[in-house]
Amino acid sequence: MKMKSKIQSTRVLIIGGGATGTGLARDLALRGIPCILVEKQDINAGASGGNHGLLHSGARYVASDTEAANECRVESGILKRLAPHCIDDTGGLFVAVAGDNENYIADFPYYCSKCGISATPLDIGTAREMEPALSDRIIAAYQVQDAAIDPFRLSLENISHAQRLGCTFLKNMEVIDFHIHEGRIQATGLRNPVTGETLLIEAEQVVSASGAWAQKIGKLAGISIGMIYSKGTLLVTPNRIAGRVINRLRRATDGDILVPGGTVSILGTTSVRIESPDMAAPTVEEVDLIVDQGAAMVPVLAHSRYIRSYSGVRPLLQPASAENDRQVSRGFALIDHQEDGLENFITITGGKLTTFRLMAEKTADLLCQKLRVTASCKTKTEPLPETQRGQWTEPGISPRLWMGKQDPEDFLLCECEMVPASVVEKLHLSISNEGLTPDIHAIALRSRIGKGPCQGAFCSVRVAAHLYNLGKLNADEGIRQLKQFLSERWRGQHPLLWNQALAQSELLEAIHCGTFCLEQSEKEESF
Repeated sequence: MKMKSKIQSTRVLIIGGGATGTGLARDLALRGIPCILVEKQDINAGASGGNHGLLHSGARYVASDTEAANECRVESGILKRLAPHCIDDTGGLFVAVAGDNENYIADFPYYCSKCGISATPLDIGTAREMEPALSDRIIAAYQVQDAAIDPFRLSLENISHAQRLGCTFLKNMEVIDFHIHEGRIQATGLRNPVTGETLLIEAEQVVSASGAWAQKIGKLAGISIGMIYSKGTLLVTPNRIAGRVINRLRRATDGDILVPGGTVSILGTTSVRIESPDMAAPTVEEVDLIVDQGAAMVPVLAHSRYIRSYSGVRPLLQPASAENDRQVSRGFALIDHQEDGLENFITITGGKLTTFRLMAEKTADLLCQKLRVTASCKTKTEPLPETQRGQWTEPGISPRLWMGKQDPEDFLLCECEMVPASVVEKLHLSISNEGLTPDIHAIALRSRIGKGPCQGAFCSVRVAAHLYNLGKLNADEGIRQLKQFLSERWRGQHPLLWNQALAQSELLEAIHCGTFCLEQSEKEESF
């Protein structure tokens, strides 16, 4: 007998748990508007978790997209002031290499001045003193106000504050249909793909903040949204190669940005057209291209070890005939589907991580008009609160927070990133208190588990064993979670299989397949 779906009610339903969705949840909560945020996976499962972690000064877009450049300039200043704990204000360099377009090099300061963006010229010697890893073939350098931002901490802090103000967050809940009557979405159907649990949410307004999946969500509502998908792949080094963001001084192309991320560096990116956002995965060809191009600016990248690759998808609104995705605007699109016959459905997509707050503000303003609420935006003036739940995502943070307060009874579960058992226990408790499922993936997302050089070879089993010892896992739950966690780690490892990375992957296989037989199918395990 089929069970009826549970029903919940709210004023606003937000679909998508990335930076924009969590930022919108906080904005609405600060205005006193009840909302529910649903995400088919977990925080930052899409583009918000597949980017450089670059807080743009706007200089990258001064020649190609002045509107996006100006938005980035303004928003980066706001975020540096209101969310400093999520930001490493490194500063940045734009450097040209011999053979780069000299006209663009000469025009760069003019482009920047038009957008009000600071770009200070440096002599080559000074630039190389600031960043010794730079190539000796550098012919021009400018200093800009780029920075690095932790996208996971940013989204976790936003949803944490929203929840404290009354927002409900539901992860692992996928939108499966809309119940539409007389031009309104009466209810939204959700399903948990793991448990099969279903839920209906009745909301006065529905917002799709689903990024690259906006077209799919629109289709469920009977609305056509023209989108193209530009995949960008990035590589992670095990060490921090440069203190500042280093950009190639040329029009945006492949392998032209190196971003410091705590104790690591992130090199990228590419722009590859794909048919579906679900197809995003790094390839060997992209890895080779990124390394070759990046090494022109920073030669050590040619022989560095890379511990992981990953891909994100840029959601671009553009006719499918566009030939060069990098020429498509990086601005955002706020679409009121009242013109499409649905008076309570909105889509917000496009944009940059740097402009997420502005995107959320404009969406909330439109919602307030529809809901006849007069409350104004507060995210432009009210600091983003710092919480313990978000602090463990930063590379290199665990030694600073743990070693000074070391408990003799505590012990390390992840040696690469020095994550102790006490942190895993705290995260398990906080995730449970949020009403979410505290599986290995969720714990790793909120910490540095599995993100070091071994990519989970050792810590994944240790975390699972510790959770079993605490009675938090039963039967084959841990085996299933381990397989899912290691499969995701493998997606980012297999394009990098040479030298040390190849040896590391063989060790991982020996441990998890040769010893624990995790490669067995469920059918084989049943015997």
